[in-house]
Amino acid sequence: MPRRTATMLASTLMLIALLCAGVFIPVPYAEMSPGPTVNTLGEHGGEPVLQIAGHKTYATDGHLNMTTVRVTSAEYRMNLVEAVYGWLAHDTKVVPHDTLYPDGKTEEESTQENAEEFSQSQESAKVAALKELDIPVTSWVIVSTVVKDAPAQGKLHAGDVIKAVDGKPVKEPSDVADLVTEHEPGEDVVFTIVPAKEQAAAEKEKRTAEKTRKVTITTRASDDAGEKRAVVGISAGTDHTFPFDIDIKLADVGGPSAGLMFALGIYDKLTPGSLTGGRFVAGTGTIDDEGTVGPIGGIEMKTVGARDKGAEYFLTPADNCAAAKDTPDGLTLVKVGTIDDALDALKDIRAGDTADLPTCTAS
Repeated sequence: MPRRTATMLASTLMLIALLCAGVFIPVPYAEMSPGPTVNTLGEHGGEPVLQIAGHKTYATDGHLNMTTVRVTSAEYRMNLVEAVYGWLAHDTKVVPHDTLYPDGKTEEESTQENAEEFSQSQESAKVAALKELDIPVTSWVIVSTVVKDAPAQGKLHAGDVIKAVDGKPVKEPSDVADLVTEHEPGEDVVFTIVPAKEQAAAEKEKRTAEKTRKVTITTRASDDAGEKRAVVGISAGTDHTFPFDIDIKLADVGGPSAGLMFALGIYDKLTPGSLTGGRFVAGTGTIDDEGTVGPIGGIEMKTVGARDKGAEYFLTPADNCAAAKDTPDGLTLVKVGTIDDALDALKDIRAGDTADLPTCTAS
């Protein structure tokens, strides 16, 4: 066989081998791409996203779209060819697999965590919107989770209202840990609680829960290396009672990043006039009970998805501005840090006075 022919044959075989390796050898990466974007002022799946009963509501127009990101499943292992294609594409992002599924987290565990965060974001969105409107919201501290095999297991349950620890009133979730850690491991701590079932019944009947009981739990040392602090094995959170019904109907969505857009949608429906002036505004961002907007993941994919659907403006958490530097053509990224910032920006947008909007590209 002539040397030139042999060289070409060897090169061809090597290329085939490399292509096969690229197709069949998995790489430790996952892919993110733009997901659905839903107008919080409109309908999804044939019913309104925001449903309010027991309070006057007003007609809305325009768009206040929440945005999402699609990700590959925890079990899926992309190959080298797919990874390279994703790196080159403008509408996808390839990231290390552990970024989306840290510590070997399964897809089921990730889905459950996202569902819990989504539920909490809805509650905080309601609280933030009503506080902005000076509508009173009743709040209290609850048991959010109980750690398996912890001293509290079987004695405290998720949803129990924590009224006091060792007779000292509890006002904030952080008070619980502060009071428990005043003890040494092995000492008893006394919780005064309203059981979850009693609290649920009271909420349903629109009354204040009155039946409290005391629960004594023996603390143990924390699992943290080098620490000897006392713990009982719970995490505390906040729950609320609203003066009227606000339901958010949106299936197959998880995570906390729609909080800001839900809060704005609720605010718009509870106030006369149009918040958007008929414009197409999308956005993202977590929100807490006080209306502070926090950063989220996948901002680049969310801006692409929003622009593809027709958005003109994108409300962007201030801490995400740097990551969102590659803005799709025709989309203005408006920097917000609070719900007040978002409302101020929307006021300028509907008035057409956008020259001085606090954009992510402004110096």
